Amino acid sequence: MSTRKNTAYNVAYRIFSVLLPLLTAPYLARVVGTEGVGLYSYAWNISYFFCLVAMLGLENYGTRCIAGVREDEEALNRTFSAIWRMQRAVAAILLLLWAGYLLLVADQEKTIAVSLTLMSVSCLFNLDWVLMGLGQFRPIALRNTVVKLAAAGAVFLFIHGKEDLWVYGFAWSLATVIGNLLTAASLRGKVRLVKVPWEESLRHLLPCASLFVSVLAVSIYRIMDKVMVGQMAGMDQNGLYENAEKIIYCLSGFISAVGTVMLPKVTAMQKKGQTERIRRHLDATMQAILCMTCAMAFGIAGVADRLCVLFYGPDFAESAPLMVPLGFTLVIIGFANVIRTQWILPQERDRVVVRSVCAGALVNVAANFLLIPVYRAMGAVIGTLLAEFTVPLAQWIQLRGELPYRRYLGHTAAYAGLGALMLGLVRLLAAWLPETWPGLFLQMAAGAAVYGGLCLLWWRLTGSPLMRLVHFRKKTGGSI
Repeated sequence: MSTRKNTAYNVAYRIFSVLLPLLTAPYLARVVGTEGVGLYSYAWNISYFFCLVAMLGLENYGTRCIAGVREDEEALNRTFSAIWRMQRAVAAILLLLWAGYLLLVADQEKTIAVSLTLMSVSCLFNLDWVLMGLGQFRPIALRNTVVKLAAAGAVFLFIHGKEDLWVYGFAWSLATVIGNLLTAASLRGKVRLVKVPWEESLRHLLPCASLFVSVLAVSIYRIMDKVMVGQMAGMDQNGLYENAEKIIYCLSGFISAVGTVMLPKVTAMQKKGQTERIRRHLDATMQAILCMTCAMAFGIAGVADRLCVLFYGPDFAESAPLMVPLGFTLVIIGFANVIRTQWILPQERDRVVVRSVCAGALVNVAANFLLIPVYRAMGAVIGTLLAEFTVPLAQWIQLRGELPYRRYLGHTAAYAGLGALMLGLVRLLAAWLPETWPGLFLQMAAGAAVYGGLCLLWWRLTGSPLMRLVHFRKKTGGSI
């Protein structure tokens, strides 16, 4: 399957998987309130943390391993069998630890946490990394879309108050299990299990765990933020932070989707020694990601005040000041993601990733402890901004001289300038348009039209490779 089709499927699925809970968010916000949203967020993020540990960063490590041997059937089967055996062992241990958490630690979130147990069970057979390594994103997208639609329907049918939140957790975790089972079934005919000794499986444990350190570090300022806000500032503040970040997380799905598709592709190019081609891909993708993320960041800054009230209800008006600075983390995340997935990981330089994200995690934890008690949810927002900025800074310190960072910063400045012009127009329209859904849509449409036109003009003036996407030219060796 072509890179363009894989990107389309993966972007569609990643956005859809986050968009569905986003679509249910207005209903939940009004039915269970800020405290209910905060309580569910608290339980969900603890459950998700266990799942992250159970998967040990296989989305990066497993994808890279499969991509490197996918043209050798025997090596492919052995690699798959060895890694999956290791995965099942680690996931089983974490499932037991989750049971211990439910029995000994869980408090007010216990009922919801119990309903999320199937999330940990699903880690035993989450084989998305195999399909990603093979470049097969269509089965992941289609099968999971169907089951998650059913789960979203269950939210509206069964949740009528805060006491029904366990139904929400059970519906989503059950959907995850079914989706993973169906996706695993699609591997029939692509790979097969072969007998491998434990020693061969355990050889993957250390490098996988090493790369997982970066996943764990990211989770500290993506997941533990909410746990810390809930503990230090209260569940109502966590509810405000959760709904502010929910929209940002949805938009970040575009970034991770592109990176996930490009990792196996660039890994295969790296194996063939096509360094210059990789550099061209990296530069073009960097422009595309910065163009997209600047549009998102400045667009959110222009409409956050109206969006929060219209989407979540008046109780969540205070989410808007949190959402604006969080929106600008998208630009930083996109910048770091392109370099990580198209330069660092294909070269198996995992230490660069680990050092950079660990630096970000340390900054985040320190900032949270200092700022959340004083500024509550806004303290977590500031901590997230500092952490996300630390990651590309640490990458630059380790990679300076290898990549044209001045050129990338020039791209950033250009698209930020175009975004600022769009922001000015959107805020000007806010004074003329009513605070209604039609008024909000007109703001967004006008902003998108102006930004799109400015980008087309900029691409034409600079001869950007992104003009090829506009003209739908045939893909060549140097195109995206």
